[in-house]
Amino acid sequence: MTIITTLSARAIPVRGNDIDTDRIIPARFLRCVTFDGLGAHAFEDDRAQLKAQGKLHAFDDPRFVGAGILIANSNFGCGSSREHAPQAIAKWGVKAIIAVSYSEIFFGNCVAMGVPALRVAVADADALQSAVEANPSLIVTADLHAQQVRAGALTVAATLPDGPRQQFLTGAWDALGQLVEGLPAVRATAAGLPYLRGFAA
Repeated sequence: MTIITTLSARAIPVRGNDIDTDRIIPARFLRCVTFDGLGAHAFEDDRAQLKAQGKLHAFDDPRFVGAGILIANSNFGCGSSREHAPQAIAKWGVKAIIAVSYSEIFFGNCVAMGVPALRVAVADADALQSAVEANPSLIVTADLHAQQVRAGALTVAATLPDGPRQQFLTGAWDALGQLVEGLPAVRATAAGLPYLRGFAA
């Protein structure tokens, strides 16, 4: 199982409230068989619209290439329940998200994938975004133990509901890891069941 306590990386700011899953990954990309390659299409329509206006989306800004933490605003990931949205963000390279609030289903998908989605106050999200925009090389640390986000001289409170927080701190979020770790116990139990003798691998 993979325990997640702190994550440190450069960050990418994506400003705006109510950014829904269709904006994160347009519906036409939901036909994929695997999630591989989705990262290249994260925010694709938003990026194209801004490019047509002579502007640059953060996901096209070379200053933020390689960033591992996304900083967003309120109600991030609203809309449909598509798992493709957090998957696209993760495949782009994001390991943690910091925002004011999230859609419940988007948040749950993040937990299942091992991507901590921390909540911060409105003013703190703005301050973090501004700090990163001013200094894209700034290292941002999401600390699940201390429930803080640190970025240079800036330290803000960052919360996770206790259940998901404990899942990250203990590794219990990793369902496949738990299954693999528990395999010897499963085999031992199966070996003692009369109707399974001879079938246990």
